[in-house]
Amino acid sequence: MKKNIVILPGDGIGSEVTSQAVKVLNAVAEHYQHEFIYKYASIGAIAIDETGNPLPNATIEACLESDAILLGAVGHPKYDQDPTAIVRPEQGLLGIRKALQLYCNVRPIKIYPSISHLSPLKEAALEGVDLLIYRELTGGIYFGEKFTSEDGLFASDTCNYHTDEIERIAHLAFRAAQLRRKKLTLIDKANVLETSRLWRKVVQKMAIEYPDVAVNYMFIDNAAMQMILSPKQFDVIITENMFGDIISDEASVLSGSLGLAPSASVGNITALFEPVHGSFPQAAGKDIANPIGAILSVAMMLDYFHLYQEANRVREAVSWTLNNKFVTKDIDPINFYFTSTLGELIADFVGHKITDQVNHENIELRKSTVI
Repeated sequence: MKKNIVILPGDGIGSEVTSQAVKVLNAVAEHYQHEFIYKYASIGAIAIDETGNPLPNATIEACLESDAILLGAVGHPKYDQDPTAIVRPEQGLLGIRKALQLYCNVRPIKIYPSISHLSPLKEAALEGVDLLIYRELTGGIYFGEKFTSEDGLFASDTCNYHTDEIERIAHLAFRAAQLRRKKLTLIDKANVLETSRLWRKVVQKMAIEYPDVAVNYMFIDNAAMQMILSPKQFDVIITENMFGDIISDEASVLSGSLGLAPSASVGNITALFEPVHGSFPQAAGKDIANPIGAILSVAMMLDYFHLYQEANRVREAVSWTLNNKFVTKDIDPINFYFTSTLGELIADFVGHKITDQVNHENIELRKSTVI
């Protein structure tokens, strides 16, 4: 198989984690006889520095011509500390979602028993947690009309949704539920918001088409609480843009490290894959960032290409590293491995260059202190 992949390293640790994900893609290509052709482009703060635009036209054109996109991270502290900045890195993210019509964001949440002790929840509460979050990505309050009065004393953001926007992502969520535990939860605020009431009406009507899927409805405030009290009750979650942004970030920390969480954003033209962690500028250039979120995003990309055996091999490699305590500093601040070392290990496992049995003494252990 031959595929054209655009790499958007972005800001902060983005270039470090995407480079490890590319190592894994290269291992897949070599072992399974595929050809992946890469093209690099800029987005975010680095694109602003280069062109004055967080999403240059050249980046959009490259992405439109690609089979898939791998994104690292977007964001820089100098913009976070300046609420008056007119041009911001995050505009690149919103812009690429709109330009590529990436209307559906998918985030799997999986618990790894070997590091479940790092989760903010008790291990007993994590048993059986395996869920998918479907977040609508191109509508809602993030894309609605924005207004600030001339005197700066009043501001508003409009939340808009059309039935078509709800239906297209709901079909994907229902189909995903059919392949899993056949349970779908719509998260909304239908007791207050008209847009949420529309979501509920549309999903209730569509549920007739999927009689094998049990549909549950939950307000966002209760859902945020239930995600902590009993996350295993969820199978597939569907929700609008802002609620999805919040609930998916909350769910992503259940595994014990934000660095483990991947995501996919799909649309009618192509698909974009990215770890859910931010740009983490404090770690940039130190080779300590966790590349697993980016590498698992590559696994989702391989699923998108219908390369299911290859995708599962990547996930097996990730589980193997975690089970053998080959982890980065966010998971073990004392006995940790560098970003590049972990990428090499996972790539070698994918390429069958190392076996399940490994001598830790032969792997370079990077320690922050001598113990």
